Amino acid sequence: MNMKFIIVGKNIEVTEGLRAAVEDKIGKLEKYFTEDTEVHVTLSVEKDRQKIEVTIPMKGNIIRSEQVSSDMYVSIDLVEEIIERQLKKYKNKLIDKKQASSFFKQEFMEREYMDDEEVQIIRTKKFDIKPMYPEDACVQMELLGHNFFVFCNAETDQVNVVYKRKGNTYGLIEPEE
Repeated sequence: MNMKFIIVGKNIEVTEGLRAAVEDKIGKLEKYFTEDTEVHVTLSVEKDRQKIEVTIPMKGNIIRSEQVSSDMYVSIDLVEEIIERQLKKYKNKLIDKKQASSFFKQEFMEREYMDDEEVQIIRTKKFDIKPMYPEDACVQMELLGHNFFVFCNAETDQVNVVYKRKGNTYGLIEPEE
């Protein structure tokens, strides 16, 4: 592992499993950076909000992302994808600032990333959101063969999302009060 991880937890113990997940997932970014790049990671929990903040300091620049979900492992996955997208999107801006190039591997600097790295919404779906309970939404999602399902929670009257997790379990995403 070329990257140096500094991982701290707030209201959460940084277990071996979490440390391994962070190093494994965010370690995928090391293909972009030179050796000894420092990665500052803060894991924190507030109620059911599992937040990860990642900061990669560089001369004149800072790469930063934070993601929140109801599951720390989901947050870790999300944050890696977002940073990778940021890197590709801002690569040309970074190259303009010559000093930043000393932080990135040559292959990353030389590789052309197409503009299709931009977020492209290629389809919009409109659908009737029926009130139902989260358990029923999970059943509906399974019946449709999807890995997530948007619905109106009959208990709270708010838009929620259920999603499939590993080990045949489900997650529920709901707005904050």
